Amino acid sequence: MTKRAILLVEGQTEERFVKEVLAPHFWPKNLYLSATLLVTKKVKAGPNFKGGVTSFGKLENDVKRILQGAGDALVTTLIDYYGLPRDCPGISTRPPNGSPAQRVKHVEDNLTQHFSDQRFSAFLALHEFEAWLFSDSTTLPRVVNANRDSAERFAALQASFATPEDINEGPATAPSKRIEGLFPRYQKTLHGPLAAQQISLDRIRVKCAHFGAWLEMLERFAVA
Repeated sequence: MTKRAILLVEGQTEERFVKEVLAPHFWPKNLYLSATLLVTKKVKAGPNFKGGVTSFGKLENDVKRILQGAGDALVTTLIDYYGLPRDCPGISTRPPNGSPAQRVKHVEDNLTQHFSDQRFSAFLALHEFEAWLFSDSTTLPRVVNANRDSAERFAALQASFATPEDINEGPATAPSKRIEGLFPRYQKTLHGPLAAQQISLDRIRVKCAHFGAWLEMLERFAVA
């Protein structure tokens, strides 16, 4: 029996990631994944277009709209933890001394509980989609055709963190900001999904435990 999962995604980069990387992984498991873009911002063009959650009220409307037409499909999110608005459930009550994984799980649990629908399970990329591109030290530099110095600096940065999901949420030090600083030619919607595809889901799930747990949740849903 074929099952469906609807992923509410932050922007065009995540939409491509679902279509080109995630969805094919689940075809043999008879789980059909579809991505729907947040409508919290006007759709804009361009290789570096960024979506985003501008307020929880708008995100709430999107989730409720999708659930109304979801039928028996699983509904989940692919949204960056970095930059979530302060009015998002769980943000203001995060454990101050918790690890990044504990803090993001707290927000996810609060989001899931807020909607009180067994078909819905929130997922937030820790700290954002670009963190997964640090799962391998050579792929992204190759994809963007980086010079040797930038490639070596990327590899050194990658090696300095125990996991890519530890790369933090500072305005100048978030994963995307570090990548943009190292690779001026980086185009989010082009190079992001392409690099993730070449790194492979297997590699990303091993290096990024929070992402891996979400992937396992989807796999369990497929065979339940």
